[in-house]
Amino acid sequence: MMVRADRDRPEAAPVASSDQPGRLALVAPGQGSQKAGMLLPWLEVNGAEADLRRWSDLIDSDLIHWGTAADTAELVDTAVAQPLVVAAALLAFTRLAATGAVSRETIVAGHSVGELTAAAVAGVISSDDAVRLAAVRGRAMSRACERDRTGMSAVLGADLTYLLPLLAELGLTPANYNGSGHVVAAGRIEALSELATNVPPGVKVVALSVAGAFHSDHMAYARDDFVHEIHDLDVRDPVLTLLSNSDGEPVISGDDAIAKIAAQITRPVRWDLCTANLERRALTAFVELPPAGTLTGIARRELPTVARHPLRTPRDLSAVVENMRAIAPI
Repeated sequence: MMVRADRDRPEAAPVASSDQPGRLALVAPGQGSQKAGMLLPWLEVNGAEADLRRWSDLIDSDLIHWGTAADTAELVDTAVAQPLVVAAALLAFTRLAATGAVSRETIVAGHSVGELTAAAVAGVISSDDAVRLAAVRGRAMSRACERDRTGMSAVLGADLTYLLPLLAELGLTPANYNGSGHVVAAGRIEALSELATNVPPGVKVVALSVAGAFHSDHMAYARDDFVHEIHDLDVRDPVLTLLSNSDGEPVISGDDAIAKIAAQITRPVRWDLCTANLERRALTAFVELPPAGTLTGIARRELPTVARHPLRTPRDLSAVVENMRAIAPI
């Protein structure tokens, strides 16, 4: 990977200087957050259609079709969902940053493929590269899913001291640690079925509508394909604090960020650690880029005193701007 110091701002939008006493947490969701028709309201925003057409040509996939006309079943396809989710988030970020609400104090994090969005927001990679790599990642993971019958299940309400040994015994991986007793297990379908019948009362296991066992060793082939694609990637050091899914801590460089994003394809998403890091900071607002909802729900439990703003449509941008203006002039 190549790190250049001659560019100090994200390509997607400028970052404002600010003396705001508080901090904005800007988070990007991952696969599973996509919804039918999710791009419809954003197409009304000036320049959004042109961005989507450029990205569609770049990845040879019609993002406008997938985001406006595809049904829920079609959006389960990993190769479709991942670039679509990243594109939607970057559309919103560009418009949010144009208001001046994003300052050097902003803290950025992404969940799973949302880390590519976060890397673009923090200036590590361009928005074009973020969408392109999301397409590469999605297609590689889709191919990996075809190698075995695997899946994922959410486990709700289990104590980790009980759950983790059980997962190991069944050959399953704790793929996502989302906080407050919410863990996502990944592995072979048969093992997930056995898990569902071996949990104590009060623990709920919900099979997820995904194509395979993401963030586990079942994705090793996908990781290798992704690593090949980032060999000559133009990478810069972040201009914003960028938290990693690997440990919830800020990355130390652009190379560090991209290396961790690649490794995360076969490693657990530690969103619980990202949230814990945010909790230690003087946050004034928590903003989830579209397709928003999932991470805001987690923040409602983990960050109850912080104002939360899920960006679902362009109309939601004004609430974020007003929140930040109440703290300090934008």
